[in-house]
Amino acid sequence: MLLPFLAPNVVEAGCDEAGRGCLCGPVCCAAVILPPGFVCPELNDSKKLSEKKRAALRPVIEKNALAWGVAMVSPEEIDEINILNASIEGMHRALDMLSLRPEHIIVDGNRFKPYNDIPHTTVVKGDAKYMSIAAASILAKTHRDELMDKLAEDFPGYDWKVNKGYPTKAHREAIARLGATPHHRRTFRLLPS
Repeated sequence: MLLPFLAPNVVEAGCDEAGRGCLCGPVCCAAVILPPGFVCPELNDSKKLSEKKRAALRPVIEKNALAWGVAMVSPEEIDEINILNASIEGMHRALDMLSLRPEHIIVDGNRFKPYNDIPHTTVVKGDAKYMSIAAASILAKTHRDELMDKLAEDFPGYDWKVNKGYPTKAHREAIARLGATPHHRRTFRLLPS
């Protein structure tokens, strides 16, 4: 059972990202503020849920959240500032999109940079511990997967509908056969050495 809040009695935003380990496409970041008393037993770390379950939970989160935001950081930006900084930048952009100012931020992982003057806490495996981070993980993952499915139509040889840009054997074989696309991250090792 996930915990509702780390800091009770304050407006708390949970943040997470999807696509950090991918070879192509953006990193997608989300921030979610859930209402006090929000109950959703199915809510969990997006990686522990089926694609169908994530798709069913996305509208529940978007409808019930007090505020939510989803932001993408492009492959070009990732190559320029590195994936860690791109993930943090994306979370900051997602926080910028919130219609309600949080009083505390909880972030999945162990690295974050201060956002304005709002206190934050990093939580390793936070998407399996706190509802707002789990909700952010689901929004980030579903929004990114939706984009990768669209990109897959323009680049059918890379099987992005299945691998979503992650470094699968089939994806690397497609890069070896067809070359890199404009959506690939040039600073990532696209092919085994």
